[in-house]
Amino acid sequence: MSTPTVVLVHGAFVDASSWNGVIAELKAAGLDVVAPPNLLRGVGTDAAYLTGFVAALGRPVVLAAHSYAGAVISQTGSDAGNVAGLVYVAAYAPEAGETLGAINARYPDVPLSAALRTFTYTDDRGEQATDTYVDAASFHDAVCAEAPADVADTLARTQRPASLAAFATAVTGTPAWQRLPSWAVVATADHAIHPDAERDMAKRAGSQITEINASHAVPATHPAEVAAVIVRAVQAVR
Repeated sequence: MSTPTVVLVHGAFVDASSWNGVIAELKAAGLDVVAPPNLLRGVGTDAAYLTGFVAALGRPVVLAAHSYAGAVISQTGSDAGNVAGLVYVAAYAPEAGETLGAINARYPDVPLSAALRTFTYTDDRGEQATDTYVDAASFHDAVCAEAPADVADTLARTQRPASLAAFATAVTGTPAWQRLPSWAVVATADHAIHPDAERDMAKRAGSQITEINASHAVPATHPAEVAAVIVRAVQAVR
């Protein structure tokens, strides 16, 4: 197999720029890397978009996901024919039919829960829809506690809201981690997904686990360590 392209998929409440530090590290390691937008509309919609993007690359890929996007790559990894491996970075790795809300309910509450806010809008079908976002005053603690205050402020101001459906929809069919090799980064100081949830899902998936003492925004705050895990994944499947 030729060296896979790394496809970085951002989660809710951030955008692809959250991977900038990781991209720099991967490029320095000689890897091809892209970071497409994640629509944040729901697992099925987002996975279908990512599957089309990955198929258009026309070469083997390793999918690396942060946070909510773990559910997305669990679907795309099954639907696309050119995925060689998966990397979950402080991310969900759900079973088929398992919603992210159901996963969260099995663990103690995290600060992010109290920091979430919602707004409604009229969609293109004339129906009411609801998006959720993180309260700016709480963003630093809930998402990126070890980041400098000015960086946290910029992340809060540029965050991408997610549809409530993103947390209530589920992977259909067999999740990709059941058949593909996977790696996982557990952020042990995560205030958005309980670290035990990350650890338990990674063990269930049979992932090779790396623990980092970091907040939820570990791709932005510890890019070299995250990139090192991705490099190992690429080397293993190449």
